[in-house]
Amino acid sequence: MNPNIEKIDAARRACGFLTIAETLDLLKDNLLIDPFSTLISSGISVGQNNIFYPGVTLQATQGMQIVLGNNNTFHSGTSMSASEGNVTVGNGNQFGDGGFTAKANRSGAEIRIGDCGRFLNNPSIFGQTTLGDGTQLLGNIIVDSCILGDGGSFEEPDPDLRGGLLKGFGTARNLTVPRGNVIAGQGHFDETNLLPQSHFHPKD
Repeated sequence: MNPNIEKIDAARRACGFLTIAETLDLLKDNLLIDPFSTLISSGISVGQNNIFYPGVTLQATQGMQIVLGNNNTFHSGTSMSASEGNVTVGNGNQFGDGGFTAKANRSGAEIRIGDCGRFLNNPSIFGQTTLGDGTQLLGNIIVDSCILGDGGSFEEPDPDLRGGLLKGFGTARNLTVPRGNVIAGQGHFDETNLLPQSHFHPKD
């Protein structure tokens, strides 16, 4: 084996990550653009046809799990960690551009993400959070123990049938955003500011 690869693998093991060969084997049914910058630990389950851009980190510790479905895209700057709870991801989601973080890192945490969601421009997810089918996070938003309701994806022609949406910046905590609704925050998110998504995307 190349001695430089051995040094890289030793450093990866020391930090709790799989070796390059182990990473390639785990992701053999997926598109992995740069195995050297993709860091994955044991405790990760991955489906098929996912795309991993450079600079993705997935780490599960203390017997926790990260479970990924199929056909997701993980752009550079995506980071998921499971140390006190599990992270479960469905199918057909887009994480980034612009970064994405999910951390189940405190007692009782559990993060569930459905299908066909879109999470852009550095949102961060914590606590007991459920992002249902078709949901969207657009902006530098801290999402702590929120529920976004199931709906169609951002490509659904009727905006009021799309999954729940948070957009803007700031902190959203203990909120429920039903299907077809949106909260646009500027530093703070409040359920009293719920609006139908057609408010921003008028129907024809």
